Amino acid sequence: MCYIVVFCSLSQFSNLLGTVYRKGDIIFSSDGNSIVSPVGNRITIYDLKNNKSSTLPVESRFNFTTLDLSPNGCTLVAVNEAGEAHLISMVSRTVVHKYHFKRPVRCLKFSPDGKHFAVCKENKVFVFKAPGPYSGEFNPFIMERVFHGASDETTCLDWSFDSRILAVGSKDMSIVLYSLEKLANFRTYSLSNHTDSIVGCFFEKDSLDLITVSRNGQLCLWECNIESGDLRAWEPPVKRVREGEESDEDDEVDDSRGEGAAAAQEGRKELHTDDDTPVSKGSDNKLHYKHLGRHYLSNLHKGQKDVYLTCAAYHKDTHLLVTGFTNGAFFLHELPDVNLVHSLSVSNQHISTVALNNTGDWVALGCQGLGQLLVWEWQSETYVMKQQGHFNNMNALAYSPDGQFVVTGGEDGKVKIWNTSSGFCFVTFDKHTSGVSAVQFSRNGKFVMSASLDGTVRAYDMTRYRNFRTFTSLRPVQFACLALDTSGEFVAAGGQDVFEIYLWSIKIGRLVEVLSGHEGPVVSVAFNPSLTSTSLASVSWDQTLRLWNAVESGGTHETLRLSADGLCVTYKPDGEEVAVATLDGQITFFNCKTSTQSSSIEGRNDLGSGRSETDLVTAKQSLQGKAFTSLCYTADGKCILAGGQSKNVCIYNVQEALLIKKFEITQNRSFDAVDDFINRRKMTEFGNLALVEERETGRGWQHCPETARGEEGRHGCSGVQTRGQAWAAATTEGLIVYALDPGLVFDPFELELGVTPTSVRTTLQAQENSRALMMAIKLNEKELIQEVIEGIPYKDVELTVRSLPESYVERTLKHVSVALESTRHIEFYLQWVQCLLTNHGPRLRAAKVTRPGVVPVLNMLHKNLARRHDELSKICDFTKYSLRFINRLGELKLKDTGPDEKQEDDDSDVLMSDNS
Repeated sequence: MCYIVVFCSLSQFSNLLGTVYRKGDIIFSSDGNSIVSPVGNRITIYDLKNNKSSTLPVESRFNFTTLDLSPNGCTLVAVNEAGEAHLISMVSRTVVHKYHFKRPVRCLKFSPDGKHFAVCKENKVFVFKAPGPYSGEFNPFIMERVFHGASDETTCLDWSFDSRILAVGSKDMSIVLYSLEKLANFRTYSLSNHTDSIVGCFFEKDSLDLITVSRNGQLCLWECNIESGDLRAWEPPVKRVREGEESDEDDEVDDSRGEGAAAAQEGRKELHTDDDTPVSKGSDNKLHYKHLGRHYLSNLHKGQKDVYLTCAAYHKDTHLLVTGFTNGAFFLHELPDVNLVHSLSVSNQHISTVALNNTGDWVALGCQGLGQLLVWEWQSETYVMKQQGHFNNMNALAYSPDGQFVVTGGEDGKVKIWNTSSGFCFVTFDKHTSGVSAVQFSRNGKFVMSASLDGTVRAYDMTRYRNFRTFTSLRPVQFACLALDTSGEFVAAGGQDVFEIYLWSIKIGRLVEVLSGHEGPVVSVAFNPSLTSTSLASVSWDQTLRLWNAVESGGTHETLRLSADGLCVTYKPDGEEVAVATLDGQITFFNCKTSTQSSSIEGRNDLGSGRSETDLVTAKQSLQGKAFTSLCYTADGKCILAGGQSKNVCIYNVQEALLIKKFEITQNRSFDAVDDFINRRKMTEFGNLALVEERETGRGWQHCPETARGEEGRHGCSGVQTRGQAWAAATTEGLIVYALDPGLVFDPFELELGVTPTSVRTTLQAQENSRALMMAIKLNEKELIQEVIEGIPYKDVELTVRSLPESYVERTLKHVSVALESTRHIEFYLQWVQCLLTNHGPRLRAAKVTRPGVVPVLNMLHKNLARRHDELSKICDFTKYSLRFINRLGELKLKDTGPDEKQEDDDSDVLMSDNS
C-alpha cells in the first residue's frame, strides 16, 4: 500500500515526447550546442552534443510563439500567443516572473550587452530593462522606452553591436532606426526601398551597416556614413548671456564649448551618401544611409510561382544569410557579394523559422505544418538532428518490456519508436496508408505490432527495423484494436466495420481463426498476461464482454453483459481480473474464473468537461457524453489508470474503488473546451458574443459553431501506459511522461532510534559493512546509500550481499539500478548486480506476486543495463577502429625506417597489439 501511495502522489511531469516543434521561434543556446524549441505550451531543450532532450517544467496557458535567450544563457523570455510573457531562469528551470502584454508579440530580442530587451507589439516597440548581472537590477520588466514610428504592425528588430541603435521592420515596407539614448547627431531614421512587408533586418558586426529582407524575396544592402564611435551623446543647449550681463564660470565654460562647436561647424566637409544628396562630414555629421543595391532572392526558384520568403537569420561573424521560403527550401548566401553558398529543399511545407548557432556551421529549421525540427550542417551537408512528430493526433502508445522505448501510432499512418532516455525518435515506419489504431511491443521486445484502418496488421523487426510480416483478412476490414499473446506467437485484431476478431500466427504468417459473435464494432481486445493462459477478452459496442479460449478451442466463449457500450478492456497483471470501461463513464471489474462482477467505479464526474466559447451546451451537460477510453493497471495490480477525451487522467485504487489522484495533463487554452466556464462578459441578453462572426455584408450569428473551431481542436487522451516508476499518456499535445521523484519526501524504512548519518559513517569506518548498509537503507537517503555502497571494498561485496536480510535486498537492488544510470564505476556496480541476483535471484523471482515493487525494480535494472551496454559498445567500436588506424600507421612507418630501427619498431608493435 505504501508503494501505491508513493507512486500516485509523487508522480510529476518528466518529459514530453512525440512532438518536437509546434510553432514559433527556435533559438540556439549561447554555446551553440543546444536548441530551444517551443512545443505547444511547453519548451523543450535539445542537447545536440549529448543527444538528449528535456522539457522544462513550465506550462503556459497558451502556445508559446516568441522566445529569446539572454547573452549569458541564464534567462529565457518566452511569450505565448495571447501576449503573456514568462521570465524563466535556466538555472533553476522555473518561472521567475510573468508579464502580460495583452496583445500578441511578433518579435523579442535581448541587446548584445544584456542590459535591455526589445519587444515588437502592434505598431510599437517597447524596451525593457533586463534583470540580471548586466543591468545590476533584479526587478523584471521595467519599461524604459516606447517607440511609435511604424504605421503598421512591426515584424522584426535587431540591435547594433554596441546596443545603442535599434532597427525595426514592419508591414508598412519600411525600416525605422531608433536610439536608446538621446544623441546629438542622430534622429529617428527611416529606410524605405522595399515593396513588401519586412521579414528581417540585421546590423553588421562592429558597424552600423544594415541588411534587410522582405516577404517577396528582396534583399537590400545599406551603408552608414558614420561609425558607431562618431555618435555623440546629446548635451543640453548652452545658456546665452545678454549683453551687459555677467556670466559665472560655468557659463564661460559652456560658451567656450559652443565656440568650439561653431568652429567645427564652419570647417565641415561634404559627402555624397546617396546619388544626389550631399551630407556634411565632420564632428557634427548626422547619421545617413546609402542604398548599395537590391537583390531578388525569389528569382532562384525557377518555374515556381507564389513563393514567398517567410524567415531569415544572419551570422555577423561569417557574413552568412540564411532565408527560408514557403516551398520548403532555404538558401545560404555570403554577403556583401550575395554569393549563393548552399541551397536545399527540406520539406514540402513552408519553413516557419530559421536560426544559426554561434559558429555559423549549423542551420536550424522549423516547419509548422509537419511539426519538423531540423539541424543541418551545411559544410559537410549532413543532418545533425532530424526529428518530426505526428502531424496529426496520436492514437496509441506502448512501452517496451524494459521501458527503454515507447512506440506510438498516429492518424498520419506512421509508427514511431522513441528512446525514453534521450527523448528522440530513432525509427519511423510509414507502411500504413491510413490512421494507426493500435500498437504493441512483444514480450521479448524483439518486434512491434501495429493495426490500422487500412485493413492491415504489420510486424516490425527491432533489429533490422523492417516490416517482416503483413497480415490481412479475407475481406477488407478496418482494424480498430490489437492484442499480442505473452508467447509472441499469436496476434488478434478486432474489426470496426466487420464485427469479427481475426487471429493470426506470427511464425507462419497465416490467418488461424475468425472469432464471430459480436453484434457491434470490436473496439478493444486483450490477451491474458499469464504464461499458462491463452484466453482473450474483447468488448464491443453491443454492450458485451466476451471471454474467448481463442487458441485451444477456437470460437468457444463466455458472454458477460455490460451496463453500456464497451470502450476498453485490460487484464490485471496476474491475469485473474479484467477491467472494462463503458460509455456511461463506469469502470467495471470482473473475476475471470467465476465470470462475475467484483466491483465497479463511477468515474464520469472525475473526467471533467470543459466548455468552449462557441458551445451551446454547458460543461455539465457535455459531461454526460464523456467516458474513459483507455485503461492500464499498475505493475502491482492494485491501482488502475484511466484516461479519456478530457484533460484529466485519474488513478484509482481498485480494492477500495476510490480516486487516489487526478492529473490535469494540460492547461493549454489554445485547445477548445479546456476552461470549465466561459467568460461571462461575452454573455448578453441576445446571446453569446463569441458566436458572432465577421462577414462581407457585416456581422452575423454562426450557424455551425463547430466549423469555426480553432486549429488546435479539442484536447484528449487516447491512451495510457505504465512501466516501472513512470507512466505515459498519449495526448493531443504529444506523449506526456510522468515519473516518480523519490527526492520530494523523507520516506524512512524501519527507522530506529540512534540511526543517523553520523552513526552510519562511523559504522562504515569500523568495517561493519552489512550493518552500515542496512542503517543507510533505514534512513532511505539516496546520497548516503550511495556513499556506503561505494565505500564497501570490492572484495567484500559478496560477503555483504549474502548477509543482507531479504527485506533489504529489494531496496539495495533498487539503489544499485538507479546508480547504474549515471555512474562511472560500471564494473563495480555490475559486481553488486551479479552478487545480488546470484544469491537472491530465486527469492526475488518468487516474490513478484507477494511483493509487487520487485517488478518495477527489475525493469529499471534491465533498462539501465541495456543503455550502458549500448554506450560501451560504441566506445569499444571507436577504440577498435582507432587501434587499427594506429597499427596501420606503424606498418607504413616500418616501410620508411632503416634496417637498424626495424627491430625496435617490431618490439613496440608487439607490445601495442598485446595491449589492444
